[in-house]
Amino acid sequence: MKTLRTEFLIKKGDFIDSPAYELIFSTIYKAIDSVKWPDGADTFTIFPGKNANGVKPIKERCVSYLKNRDWELEKKMDLGSRISPGPVDAVLSVDHYGDFAFEWETGNISSSHRALNKMALGLITKSLIGGVLVVPSRDLYFHLTDRIGNFAEIEPYFPIWKSLPVEGVLAVIEVEYDSISESVPQIYKGTDGRALV
Repeated sequence: MKTLRTEFLIKKGDFIDSPAYELIFSTIYKAIDSVKWPDGADTFTIFPGKNANGVKPIKERCVSYLKNRDWELEKKMDLGSRISPGPVDAVLSVDHYGDFAFEWETGNISSSHRALNKMALGLITKSLIGGVLVVPSRDLYFHLTDRIGNFAEIEPYFPIWKSLPVEGVLAVIEVEYDSISESVPQIYKGTDGRALV
């Protein structure tokens, strides 16, 4: 799978000059690149068709790469709010700075907003030093589960998070397939949300 672009909504403070920052983003880009389809392929080729493929198996391949590099999966975090938010897909504890969160979008656009709000809250309360949300491009979105959150849909709201007066890192990474082919199997779907639609 390829990375199309990284949009930094927040990128301030000492952390962005640290070796840990460079290592985290290098690891995340490699984790995205590690997502291949079908099994055993060297690239990510998707079966074409509106809503033809699931999304969770794609995320699982990426977070598996992170887990093998000491990221903790499905971690519940105390972000300083009264209500405890759901677990974060992957978290890395960074010496001297704190936790860095990683989320891969598998829900609808509301889920994308929640993920960014959750990480922004973590920056405000200093529970996090940074966070990244990975979302599909509009082209990839067409071939995935109906109504999956995507870059084009969340992009108009970026000024909200860019206006926050906090230090740390908050970024959205847009990803896309390497190629399309009817000769590869469809990516299986889960049973939650609109996955079976």
